[in-house]
Parts: sequence; structure tokens; C-alpha cells
Amino acid sequence: MQVSPQRVISLVPSQTELLFDLGLDQEIVGITKFCIHPRQWFEKKVKVGGTKNIHIEKVLSLSPDLIIANKEENNLADIVALKEIAPVWISDVRTLEQAYDLIVKLGALFGKEDAAVILRQEISNTFLRLKKPKVPKTVLYVIWQNPIMVAASDTFIDAMLASLGYFNAAKHLQRYPELSENDVSKLNPDLVFLSSEPYPFGEKHIVEFKRLLPTSKILLVDGEIFSWFGSRLRQVSSLESIALQI
Repeated sequence: MQVSPQRVISLVPSQTELLFDLGLDQEIVGITKFCIHPRQWFEKKVKVGGTKNIHIEKVLSLSPDLIIANKEENNLADIVALKEIAPVWISDVRTLEQAYDLIVKLGALFGKEDAAVILRQEISNTFLRLKKPKVPKTVLYVIWQNPIMVAASDTFIDAMLASLGYFNAAKHLQRYPELSENDVSKLNPDLVFLSSEPYPFGEKHIVEFKRLLPTSKILLVDGEIFSWFGSRLRQVSSLESIALQI
């Protein structure tokens, strides 16, 4: 009989929340300072640094038997160093199907298969019930300011936009390109989504982008729902409010 890991460190905020929602607690001994959900874990679990600035000695002191990481969110150098301490379970999620697969695989790893299957189905049903825009709109999804960076093709955010019935205005580009103000103006999307993370866009930035794109609709959006590939996806129905603003 396979024994589930008993001392786990999660270096991925979305997967930390997922582990909680699958029913784990005492098994998780360390998280990052960006693992803000659930609140009770953020307040009591040991922090081992940021997602891209792991304190290796802190990890070592916790004697983990498994470390959960992500190819995009964590640095390769940290992963290499961490593999000397304990096995590292690395996810790489760029599509909705891969997100579903992640939920099921983590459930199996920790003996929470039933909870994982129920969660997967709940999320899938939520997507099926979503009301999508009647007329497809082009969207520029902005994740950073100075320089301006956007989510392009081969990203989970791109897959989310497609699942919600939008077309990514940066689809012809790869991953997370930097754009000049002139590049942004030339794209001239119907909509601009300013994400709440990793850069904390606010109302003042709407004015800045309106200068570049006077005919586009500029909206602030919840970056966690667009980019957290775990149980946070249950809240995707809240994005229907975006369609009502268009």
C-alpha cells in the first residue's frame, strides 16, 4: 500500500489552496509568502520565501518528504537545489484539461481521489453553465506595467480566455511578451483586462491604457481566477459580470 507524503512543502499558491480544498492540513508544513489562500494556512504555516526566491535552508529545516513546485512559477536553480533535499513534484499547466488532470493527480497522490473527482466535476459543470459573450471580442490581457507585459499563446490565461468565449489579441505572440506602447495601440483590442496579479493594477491604470486605446473597453479583472489552476476555478462564474459590462 502506497504511503501518502506526510511532510509537504507547497511552492505554488494555487496548488496550496487546492491541497486545502482536497482535505489536507497537518501534512502541509511549509508554504510561500504568496500562498494567501486559505487564510488560516497563511497565518500559521511556515513561510519558506517567495515563489521565485525560496529559502533553501528553511526548506531543509522542515525535513519535507515532498516538495510541490511549478515549472512556470518557480526558478530552475531552486528546483535543482531542492531536489537534493526531497522529491520535487512539478506541474506544468497551460490548458483547462491539464488543470483538471492536475486536480486528479494530486488527489491520487494524497489518497483524496473521491474529493478530487468531485471537485473536477464541480468545476467542469461551472464552465458548462457559463454565459459567454454573444459576439466574440478580442482581449488584451495585461499582467505587468513598466514594461507592459501581456499573456499570449501557450499560457493558461490564454486557455481561460478561450474557454470564456474571448479571442486573445496577443494570440500571435508567445508566452509573456513585452510590448511597447506603440505595439499596444496597434493591437487595438475590443477589451483590455488589467489583472490584479502579479502586478496590482488599479483604477489609475485604466486612464493610462485609455490614452493608448481610446476605443477599447478597459476593465480590472481578478487575476487569481484567470491564472490559479486549482480549486479557485470554482469561482469562474463570477467572471460573467465582465460580460455584463461590455
